[in-house]
Amino acid sequence: MPNQAHTPLRIIIAGGGTGGHIFPAIAVAQAIQRLQPDATILFVGAQGKMEMEKVPQAGYQIVGLTIAGFNRQHIFKNLTLPFKLIKSFIQVRTIFNQFKPNAVFGVGGYSSFPVLKYAQTKRIPSFIHEANAFAGKANQWLGERATKIFTGTKGMEQFFPFQKIQITGNPVRQNIAKSAMDKELALLQFGLLPNHFTLLIIGGSLGAASINQAIQQSLPAFEKMGIQLIWQTGKPNAAMYKASASPFGNVFVDSFINDMSAAYAAADMVVSRSGAMAVAEIAMTGKACIFVPYPHAAEDHQTYNAEVLVKEKAAQMIADKNVVTELFPMIEKLIANKTVLSEMQTKIKSFAWENADQVIAAEIIHEIDSK
Repeated sequence: MPNQAHTPLRIIIAGGGTGGHIFPAIAVAQAIQRLQPDATILFVGAQGKMEMEKVPQAGYQIVGLTIAGFNRQHIFKNLTLPFKLIKSFIQVRTIFNQFKPNAVFGVGGYSSFPVLKYAQTKRIPSFIHEANAFAGKANQWLGERATKIFTGTKGMEQFFPFQKIQITGNPVRQNIAKSAMDKELALLQFGLLPNHFTLLIIGGSLGAASINQAIQQSLPAFEKMGIQLIWQTGKPNAAMYKASASPFGNVFVDSFINDMSAAYAAADMVVSRSGAMAVAEIAMTGKACIFVPYPHAAEDHQTYNAEVLVKEKAAQMIADKNVVTELFPMIEKLIANKTVLSEMQTKIKSFAWENADQVIAAEIIHEIDSK
């Protein structure tokens, strides 16, 4: 419900680093402003990360902190972390003194930690959204003093105080959540034919080398089976993959797909990493999916995300190390077994949460009003 006292809300939204953090944050910001149009929202992210580009594109102001995450692959690069953290707290103090927020919402990512920690020391209401089935370290550290914790999945009591948890699901971009695009029109958009089984391959904005390699070596086999591909390769080696696909008329290939609602509408099945937002979007669209978890994700959270669905027979999963040898045989087997494919499509829809952005926004406003 809107703020009856009508003291305009001033909310800081913190976090980022990946689209899986940024797009839900923007969705919640938009939902807050639908409920309270005069609310002022300021984003805080990390300098040099994709939020510094994506947030202004959505029409919001963002301030970048001088901060970096823990480097698991090159330990010596972490020597400067304490100094960056101290500097970021000084920057956060200045931001709070100038903006004077009456609430803070964190979506994960290392830039969220100093912002929410500072808010908690000042007794400013702080809200967390944890998208993954295995909570990130920053969110775990902040959970004890958070006002409320919104989670994408059930069973998060092992990470957070159970009385503070509200299961909301993960906010999905409106153009995907509300899409009603016709499949044939979507296929035409990618230069593909109707009445052909179509596979969507997405490995995130940076691509997935193992998935790309598996697809590349199977291009002749896909053509022989009459399977069409919508293949997002990511930027690394994109030219090489385009060259590999150029002899095949059944393949649309690009480094990045801007209209994901059309890509989902065109697809009969998806091959994807299992970041929280990819899982949420695929569940919302009701597509059968083979997940290939990114093996170096923090706390291996992508495997946890996928396992939640695999246990319920709502999806299939292949380990990254096995994808080159196992992906095509699994696709071939699923296409041949229409019963299993249909069961996956039905069951994955049960993991879709409607209007998560609106639920989170309304709860934040309600909690602030009740203070």
